Parts: sequence; structure tokens; C-alpha cells
Amino acid sequence: MATVTVGLVFGGCSGEHEVSIRSAQAIARALASGPNADKYTVLPVYIHKDGLWQAGAEAEAVLAAGAPPQAPSAPSARSPRLRLPQFDHVDAIDIWFPVLHGPNGEDGTVQGLFTLMQQPFVGSGVLGSALGMDKIAMKMAFAQVGLPQVKYLAVSRAEVWSNPCVFPKLCDRIETELGYPCFVKPANLGSSVGIAKATTRKELEAALDSAASYDRRIIVETGVVAREVECAVLGNDHPRASLLGEITFQSDFYDYDTKYTSGQSQHTIPAQVPKDVARRIREMAVTAFQAVDAAGISRVDFFYVEATGEILINEINTLPGFTATSMYPMMWEASGVSFAELVDALIELGFERSGGVRE
Repeated sequence: MATVTVGLVFGGCSGEHEVSIRSAQAIARALASGPNADKYTVLPVYIHKDGLWQAGAEAEAVLAAGAPPQAPSAPSARSPRLRLPQFDHVDAIDIWFPVLHGPNGEDGTVQGLFTLMQQPFVGSGVLGSALGMDKIAMKMAFAQVGLPQVKYLAVSRAEVWSNPCVFPKLCDRIETELGYPCFVKPANLGSSVGIAKATTRKELEAALDSAASYDRRIIVETGVVAREVECAVLGNDHPRASLLGEITFQSDFYDYDTKYTSGQSQHTIPAQVPKDVARRIREMAVTAFQAVDAAGISRVDFFYVEATGEILINEINTLPGFTATSMYPMMWEASGVSFAELVDALIELGFERSGGVRE
């Protein structure tokens, strides 16, 4: 029986480039292990930080090294024509598996490219990816289906980088409506990149300036004393939720270094919460998945205010990490779905959503 050729796309033009490589390594190993080895042929496709696509030996070398190449691509390789998938064996790819975290990969852009190519791919389409990436649009979608959230304000870069009269008024409004502590986040970055906690006016001003350097859309959220609980969702039209996981850490908040440095955070699966709370979170995770029109894969993050029993949705991630410290595969592992079974199911769901037939 002929194998299915999977175009495993990783790297990309975002601050999560290195995390993407680590996720792709784990997925490639899973596709080459057990029964998957007889089902799939993996064609690695590496996107350089400057946008150049490479496949085959060059991409395999990056996967083996687990890090981007030392030498940048030549200036002549940076033309718009070469920032598209043009390489040997591209026509042999049966389905694309994007492992591109952050902008230019998780936000609907590469999903739009695959759609134009009329090729099946794993994960959400353009709408689900875009809504899942932009924290402001995401929260608006959650509000429409009645999911409770922390109080927040949407801010633009133009307000932050404005004249000396406008910026102080913006800070006044944030202090009045949200107070301290508050969290300032770029609207369109993942892995906690660019996020800062503010407890004073000086910290708020610095956090806003930093977030504006990453994105023209910014969200400011009120701080909440709560446990951080996550749920993995798998499926298309009939999604199912995993057992819950809880993250604990010693740092001030779950920032990039804490998230991806071994030993900086602890994962408890299943999360030790009351059964009714677990049931409600799992139901809310599926509601959130459907609210943004996600597909295949998502991780949904919640705040559980233990003192009051309140559950607040934080965000959805439509292309969560697959590294050794990533919660999404670990939650499914605890739910009885192995890593290898998980990636196999995601590919099946990609074919299903595209209407393609897997041979």
C-alpha cells in the first residue's frame, strides 16, 4: 500500500521559530514510529526566518540539529517568488502539516496558501486560525457565545506611540477601568512573547511601549488570582475534550522562558479540580473551539478562581506546541491517546475537513 506523503512545514517568520523546530522534531519522530512508519513518508519543509522555503536535505539538517542554520540564506534567495513552496517533490505531497507557531503560520496566512493550492492540511482554516491568533477578535467571539472572561481593554499602537497628551490619558483609563496588576500583551503573538505584568504606572508605560514594538494591536487584561488550567480539543464537527492539565510555576507569570525551559514549570495531569469544575471547563473548551471555527487541534486555557468557583476563559491556541514540555500532547497521552496516535488522528482530520480521500 502506498504511503501518504506529509509535508511537515516548520520554522517560519516569527519569534517562535526555534520552538517550531522542536515541535517538528517530535512530530517527525512520531510519524516514523510504530504503525505510522508504514503509513507515512515525511517530507520536511523548512521556512527560514527571512521567508525562504527549503525542502529535503536542507530541511532534514535543521531537524537533526534542532536549531536554525548558522549562515543566513543568500540575498538572491529572498525574492518574492522564492518565498513560496517551489522545490522538487512538492507535487508528491498529499497533505501539509504546518507546525508554524505565531504570525505567518498560525494566523491563517499559510492556511490561505494551502487553500489556494487546493491541498489538504492539518488544523484550522483561515477563519479559525485568524480568530485564534488575534486575542482581541478571539475575545469578541468568546463574548458572543457567553463565555466569561477577565476584564480587558483593546489598545492600538497609534494610541501608545502618540503625542504626549494622548498617552497619559490612555494610561489613566487603564488604571481606572482595570487597575493593578494588569497584563499587557501583543494581540497577535503566541508563547507569551512580548507579555509583561504591570503593577505601577512606570511599568505600565514600559509594557505598552514594548507590546507596541511587536504588534499594532494590543490587549490589556486585569490581573486575577487563579489557577491556570488547560484543556486539549481534538476533532472537526464533533470535537472532544481531553482530561485537564494544570500548570504551576514560581515566576511572576507564565512567560516565554518559564514555558520552554525544563524545570521552570510543573504540569499536573489530570488537574486536581472538583468533578463539576472539570466538566464545565471541558464543555467550555468545546464551545470556544466552535466559536472561532477551529478544526483538528486546539488547546484552550482557563483561569479557575478557586475561592469563588469562577471559571474564566483565557485564550485558545489553534496550533499549540508539540515539544517535550507541551501540554497538548501530554493531556491526550493522559486521556489514552499516544503521541503517535495523536498525529495520525490529526492527519485523518485534515483529510476529512478538506473533503479529500486518503488512499
